[in-house]
Amino acid sequence: MNAVVISLEEARELCIRAAAALGASDETGRSLAASVVAAEAEGQVTVGLAHFIDYLDALEAGRIDGRATPVVTRPLPAIFHSDARGGAAHTGFDLAFDDLVAAARALGVAVFAQRNAYTCGALGYFAGRLADRGLVALSATNGPALIAPAGATKPVYCTNPLAFAAPTDSGTALLIDQSSSATAFVNVRLAAKEGRPIPEGWAIDADGRPTTDAAAAVKGALLAFGGSRGANIALMVEILAAGLSGANWSLDAPSFSSGGDTPGTGLFVVAIEPAAFGPGFAQRLGDHLERLSTGYGVHIPGVAKAAARAKAERDGIVVPREIYDRIAGKAPDAPSTPG
Repeated sequence: MNAVVISLEEARELCIRAAAALGASDETGRSLAASVVAAEAEGQVTVGLAHFIDYLDALEAGRIDGRATPVVTRPLPAIFHSDARGGAAHTGFDLAFDDLVAAARALGVAVFAQRNAYTCGALGYFAGRLADRGLVALSATNGPALIAPAGATKPVYCTNPLAFAAPTDSGTALLIDQSSSATAFVNVRLAAKEGRPIPEGWAIDADGRPTTDAAAAVKGALLAFGGSRGANIALMVEILAAGLSGANWSLDAPSFSSGGDTPGTGLFVVAIEPAAFGPGFAQRLGDHLERLSTGYGVHIPGVAKAAARAKAERDGIVVPREIYDRIAGKAPDAPSTPG
């Protein structure tokens, strides 16, 4: 059989055990496992369990300090500043999460800014968790340089995504998560692995020439979506995620896939209490999204992810045998056939 079916809890426990076997603390293992299993459940397989293998490789090589304990300070009542100390991006956010929610509710707005972390995978995970608590959220993150802006031949920014989430009265949050590049780097890397071409406009090769060869693109640079406009968004994200937090600029960030140094990148999250502006936000937004969807045929981001998550919670997830075996190979006593 080329795939296995496991429950979300089995997937989380498998990942926790594998991370622990490589020296990660329980907090780090649980934070990483929760994020990738959530992505897998929502159908984002490139940043799901397949991406957890990147985390395991990074733990083994030292790009993630699995024993790092984030230091979260609060210089102002609404500001949470985290130093991940070379660890995972998720651990500091988890540590501050409940206080961040409480501050947003009490003050109307709260900000989490983090430096010195490994890259964070699915960015929508951070904003989406706040929407699940009834808050409106915006998140931004940077990483090692992968995007060449219009006119440049070398990468300057990372894919520098933005994510936005807002609650509705239906329980299905609006969730937008998109990179500043024409596509995510993991999509190009997967195409290179499978020997598939990529669409025009996604990347340039190492000599700065447009390419549809995924392997050449991996050695070159991604392109921003919309030319200079996408590059401007990448710069905005860079200022929020790295400039404010004190994280590495993308140009200065070590690789997330090789070497033993942390990329030292940043994460920026804003949480807003909609009730501070008056009652009924979730119902008003839900009604408007329903009108856009049914009356105008507008795609509402987040609906498909919510449906996939509900199915995964009920039926489990289908994991390619190769990916399961690679994670299980790091986890002591993991069953070769789960269930």
